[in-house]
Amino acid sequence: MTDWSTAICETNRINIHYTRTGGNKPPLILLHGLMTNGVCWTGLVHTLEKEYDVIMPDARGHGKSDVPDYGYRYEDHANDVTGLINALRLPPPVLLGHSMGGMTAAVVASRKPNLLRGLILADPTFLSPKVQREVRDSDIADQHRKMLNMSLDEVVAEARLRHPNRSPETLELFARARLQTSMAAFDVLTPPNPDYKQLVSKIDVPGLLLFGDKGVVSSVVA
Repeated sequence: MTDWSTAICETNRINIHYTRTGGNKPPLILLHGLMTNGVCWTGLVHTLEKEYDVIMPDARGHGKSDVPDYGYRYEDHANDVTGLINALRLPPPVLLGHSMGGMTAAVVASRKPNLLRGLILADPTFLSPKVQREVRDSDIADQHRKMLNMSLDEVVAEARLRHPNRSPETLELFARARLQTSMAAFDVLTPPNPDYKQLVSKIDVPGLLLFGDKGVVSSVVA
């Protein structure tokens, strides 16, 4: 990671921090999920950087990006991504998003298909209204609020119990990202999400949907 660069992009009246591998290669933008940040993609990027100029932004309220007082809807996140693409003057990139980042990527693709070369959605938050309400009413935000009062070592230790097979480096990356996630970022959990069926019907770029047995998409109630 020593030759990767970091920078700030001003868009939508806020600063978006991003990490970039660089090189004269096709651009690939990776959008993370809630409570993580751009460099949480590090393990995957070590493989991808051989063929792509990989750009890993921190979503607003996450990592080293700004924490505005409001504006955490998926439309706001999508506008940040569009602004990043335009500010960096990128040729059409492939956009890969996970969970919250997956829904954000879908919104970008449905609104600005001409900006993208391709789309990969990994367990996007395509949730029914019922599941959206269940997530909102869960204790996920309260758990995070308590974690913000913990030390890095304590967060790492807790993560190790849940993910014993992850490397120490990965555990620390995710723990640091967790501690850099503001409470404001949880506003994205407030229903309603964009209607994913309408979004998908409007997407006109080559795309791939990935999901696991216990992923977000598998929780959708039709």
